Amino acid sequence: MPRKPRQIKPELEHDYSRSTELGYEPPDEAGFIRCLAHGYPTPLARWHHHEEYELHLITATSGKVFVGDWIGQFQPGHLVLTGPRLPHNWVTMDLPEGGVPERDLVIQFPHAPIEAGGQHIPELRELLPLLERAKHGIEFFGMHEQALAHWRRIKTRHGLARFAAFCEFLSELAQCTDYRLLSNAQLQSVDNDAQQDQINAILSRLTDKLDEPLSAADLAQELGMSESRFSRFFRRATGNTFTDFVNHVRVNRACQLLMETDLLIMNIGVEVGFNNIANFNRRFLDIKGMTPSEYRRQVAKRFGLKT
Repeated sequence: MPRKPRQIKPELEHDYSRSTELGYEPPDEAGFIRCLAHGYPTPLARWHHHEEYELHLITATSGKVFVGDWIGQFQPGHLVLTGPRLPHNWVTMDLPEGGVPERDLVIQFPHAPIEAGGQHIPELRELLPLLERAKHGIEFFGMHEQALAHWRRIKTRHGLARFAAFCEFLSELAQCTDYRLLSNAQLQSVDNDAQQDQINAILSRLTDKLDEPLSAADLAQELGMSESRFSRFFRRATGNTFTDFVNHVRVNRACQLLMETDLLIMNIGVEVGFNNIANFNRRFLDIKGMTPSEYRRQVAKRFGLKT
C-alpha cells in the first residue's frame, strides 16, 4: 500500500523568525512586498501558514505539494498563490546528494494595503477577485518563464519601481485563465488559535484514516458540543459541511493515488473510504467534474505520466 503523507499541525510563521540567513530580505529594505529565495533542504520547508499571501515558484526538483486539503505534484515551473493562513508545504522527492542551492522563489505581501488602496485607487480593485480565489490556493499553468522574469525584476527594484513591477505581475495573474483552485478547505477562517487546534486535530484524523467511518456526531461528542453546534463550528472554520468536507478530502486523496500509483480505480475508492464504486464515481464526478479514469488521463497529459 502507498505510504500516506504525514499530517501535522501547520506552524504559524512569525515575522521575527524570518532571518536574512534563510533568504529573507531585511524588513527595512523590503517594504510591504517581500522577496525570498532559498534552496532545499531548509528549515523553511515545513507544513506552515502565515498572515500574508504567498506567490511561490519552484525552480528545481520535483515532489509533493500540500495546500490546505489538497495533495498534488510539483516540478520546476510550478507556480502557486496561497492566501492568508492557508497551510502549505513543498516536499522534494528527488533531492540530489548535497541538496540544491535554489528551489523556491517567493513573494509575500499582506492584504490590508491592497484593500485600503482599492478604496481610493480603482485599478487596485481589479486584484480583489484574484485574492479571493487565493483563499483556496491557485496553481497557474504555462507561466514559468514569465513568473521567473517578474520575480527577478521585483527583486532588483526598490520603492515605487518595485511596487510597479509587483502590480504588473499580479495584473498578469489576474488575467490568466489557465489555472485551477486547489484546496476545498478554507482553513484561514477560524476565530482563534484554540479553534485552529481543534480543526487541525479533526483534519489529522480524517486524513490519517480516510477508510474508517467518522461521523459528525462522534466528533461533536468528543469536543463536548451538540451536533448542531459542531456543524456550525465546522462550517464556519472550513467553509464546508462536515459531509462535503470529508468527501472532498477523500476525493483529493484519491487524486493523489490516481497520479502516483497503478492501483485499480475500484481499489482506490475503497482505500479512501467509499463503500462502493458507484458512490465513489458519483462523488468524484461531483467534485472534480470528471470521472476518476478521465482524471487519470488528464493528469498523465499534464505531468507527462504514463497511463
